Amino acid sequence: MYAIVDIAGKQFKVTQDQFIYAPALEGEEGASVEFDNVLLVDNDGAVKVGTPTVKGAKVTAKILSHVKDDKVIVFKKKRRKGYKKKNGHRQALTKILIETIK
Repeated sequence: MYAIVDIAGKQFKVTQDQFIYAPALEGEEGASVEFDNVLLVDNDGAVKVGTPTVKGAKVTAKILSHVKDDKVIVFKKKRRKGYKKKNGHRQALTKILIETIK
């Protein structure tokens, strides 16, 4: 059984007992979170597609930790002008454990 869920503007294909790194979510570590923006549910071949969401479908998850992604280097340059800029960025993520799909 799997579901496609919209979490903070991104779509994830989730199964039970799966770890996911989602964009930063509100909540403390150990807190339970429910997602009701379920776009598709597959229960052993019985597929339900939502218009736009599946009615009554929910995915519950547990927040494990708040982490940062790997550093991305942003480098800008204009040739022959002496212009160079170097910046770094680390995206805030939340590690969650999918507990149930209903």
